[in-house]
Amino acid sequence: MSHTPRPSGGPTGEPVAEGTLSRLGIRFTAWAEKWFPDAFVFVAIAVVIVALGALANGATPAAIAKSFGDGFWSLIPFTMQMAFVTIGGYVVATAPPVQALIDRLAAIPKSGRGAVGLVAAATMLSSFLSWGLSLIFGGLLARALARRTDLKMDYRAAGAAAYLGLGATWAMGLSSSAAQLQANAASLPKNLLAITGVIPFSETIFLWQSMLIAVVLFVISIVIAYVSAPGPASAVTAESMGVDVSREKPDTTRPRQPSEWLEHSPILTLLLAILAVGWLVQEFARQSWITAISSLNTYNFLFLTLGLLLHWRPKNFLKSVGKAVPATAAVLIQFPFYAAISAMLTGPKNAAGTSVSDVITHAFVSLNTTGSFPISMGVYSAVLGFFVPSGGGKWLLEAPYVMQAANELQVHLGWAVMVYNAAEALPNLINPFWMLPLLGILGLKARDIVGFSFLQLIIHLPVVLFLLWALAFTLTYHPPVMP
Repeated sequence: MSHTPRPSGGPTGEPVAEGTLSRLGIRFTAWAEKWFPDAFVFVAIAVVIVALGALANGATPAAIAKSFGDGFWSLIPFTMQMAFVTIGGYVVATAPPVQALIDRLAAIPKSGRGAVGLVAAATMLSSFLSWGLSLIFGGLLARALARRTDLKMDYRAAGAAAYLGLGATWAMGLSSSAAQLQANAASLPKNLLAITGVIPFSETIFLWQSMLIAVVLFVISIVIAYVSAPGPASAVTAESMGVDVSREKPDTTRPRQPSEWLEHSPILTLLLAILAVGWLVQEFARQSWITAISSLNTYNFLFLTLGLLLHWRPKNFLKSVGKAVPATAAVLIQFPFYAAISAMLTGPKNAAGTSVSDVITHAFVSLNTTGSFPISMGVYSAVLGFFVPSGGGKWLLEAPYVMQAANELQVHLGWAVMVYNAAEALPNLINPFWMLPLLGILGLKARDIVGFSFLQLIIHLPVVLFLLWALAFTLTYHPPVMP
């Protein structure tokens, strides 16, 4: 079901002029409603392209098929970690104290455009903590604002703003999959660890250059979201789109049988929380907090513990987890295909013993200098990210050859990770894969919001590439540090 805006005008029925960015956003949205496919289509195309590339490189069809099947299940632990990032973010964002915060924020804006700007700011700020939290928090805030009929807020623009955490800033924050992987020797494949060594957060997301890019993207994104949002006369509200944004009624049922008492009692919550906090204290005591939080297992454990405490009663916690699980469906079905793509890139070799990955590595080194590397890697990562929209999964595909090239060209390895991070987020703005959990909350289709997010992409792309190139000159290469 697509949602097509109805023509609207001013008090006299005459069309109301919109700004240039607003008109572009509306036109892009109209195009997307007609032509934009489902997320699974993109990963299927990527599989076909890589298979054809391996075939063109001289690998046999049998070898390609074998690598596809052998690699299919190779990222299951990482797949579950990514699923739990979504679940943890959902559980925290739907807890009553966070819901109360959302209600207070929703009372602030005085106009529809101001509401869209607020959603953009809130989702990007939360993305520095967790991309999973940003998706759910942004979606719930957009719904809360849509309940305010006095704002005349364009629901599509608000939905696009709620996605900016994934499209602009998440990879510059604590949940950056590539930075987390590189900071933990145990998480890296041995062949990649030999190339990059361990790269701590202090050399990636906590570089002042990285934080500068994050601030620039934060400001630019809010401005674009505000300016491009249709005014009250042209706004397409949730009501006009047939989307029910009414608040879900809280569960007020009380235990009627002894078997239900513990489900409603906070006693088990407190006991589990004591154990969890005890483990977390030990983890943070034995190492720096940067190292501790950079572990995906610790990171997810922290969010689940926080969600358990915020929901207070086991029944409420489990109800929230149950609602979060459907949002992980795309992760669970598509990540095995990314693993298969990785295997086809590195596995099948031609008669000369060369894989597709080897060919790409050679091209990177032969076509680049230290100065041009950030731009070429940024463009390549952005294009590849359109077909493989997973920060961590794609890093495992891309890192072996781009980081080897960075070593040979003597590019700061931590900055190479951040080049990847900043560029990798760009295609998220138009790839529907990570939109799915958000769209489930909003009750929209990807085509409803991608027109406005595409407008963000057009402006972000040159800004990001320029900053990645210019700031690279402020850093010096250091050889890999082995654990």
